[in-house]
Amino acid sequence: MAAGGVTHRARLETCLAGEVPDRIPLALWRHFPVDDQSPATLAGATLDFQRAYDFDLVKVTPASSFCVKDWGVDDEWRGASEGTRDYTRRVIAQPEDWKRLRPLDPGRGYLADQLECLRLITRELGPHVPVIQTIFNPLSQAKNLAGQANLLVHLRRYPEAVHAGLKTITESIRRFLEAAQQTGIAGMFYAVQHAQYGLMSDQEYATFGRPYDLEVMEGWDGFWLNMVHLHGDQVMFDQFLDYPVGIINWHDQESPPTLAEAQQRFDGALCGGLRRWESMVLGTPEKVMEEAHDAILATGGKHFILGTGCVLPIIAPRANILAARQAVG
Repeated sequence: MAAGGVTHRARLETCLAGEVPDRIPLALWRHFPVDDQSPATLAGATLDFQRAYDFDLVKVTPASSFCVKDWGVDDEWRGASEGTRDYTRRVIAQPEDWKRLRPLDPGRGYLADQLECLRLITRELGPHVPVIQTIFNPLSQAKNLAGQANLLVHLRRYPEAVHAGLKTITESIRRFLEAAQQTGIAGMFYAVQHAQYGLMSDQEYATFGRPYDLEVMEGWDGFWLNMVHLHGDQVMFDQFLDYPVGIINWHDQESPPTLAEAQQRFDGALCGGLRRWESMVLGTPEKVMEEAHDAILATGGKHFILGTGCVLPIIAPRANILAARQAVG
């Protein structure tokens, strides 16, 4: 039960309905390197983080490789301050490799491990603390299978082969979603990494991204709390206005649109307001609170969740995280 008798779930439901909640919801999330290599340790680290700060939703953040490792990729922890792992082995080298992919079974391997992690977390937190699972969209998973440069070359020179691979990846995601609905989670954190004008054109994303995104989203009717994360700079925000999601998260302090502009264009809730590095890592608690209050003012406190534009660096000081918590009351 959250402070004042209002549950975290009830607060978020009020936010999503466009009404003014008792206080602004807060959601911060981070990677847990090394801990993210087993279901029990990732669940334990995630729960400890939630116990420390009492966020309004718990976003489960496994290593990005969890959804592609069963195809044969490999990665390792090298000390990145965001807590991410570096890929050391890809499985797509030639265009014909895309056609060799087969849909994964969520009941086996790394996907099954992640489902077990979700069961451990939801069992501990209960129904009043919403839990959302990170899933990387088909293009992002394709990038992790092939490497960024290789993917972009292939989709421009061998589009038929890449489409074949994207169809397989989409089917794997849909199978995982169906299984994830049985774990008691509230929804998905849908990570999109290629909707950036520095990487693709509108037409390219409309061809290689959007159709597969929408096909994935047909499989999450049982979820009520879904967030799209638009990663990177100069994002294609308007491409996502009609996606069936309640929340959009992007690097709003670094890339357009601003929170105020986005609120005029998107009917759902926005998540952001805090800069990850300048404020949450290098700033002071006073700076964090000032930035939080500016974001709340910009949105009028409606349809807004205070958070960062992307994952919180693992080196963010505790005092700055507490300041974000204090800023919402």
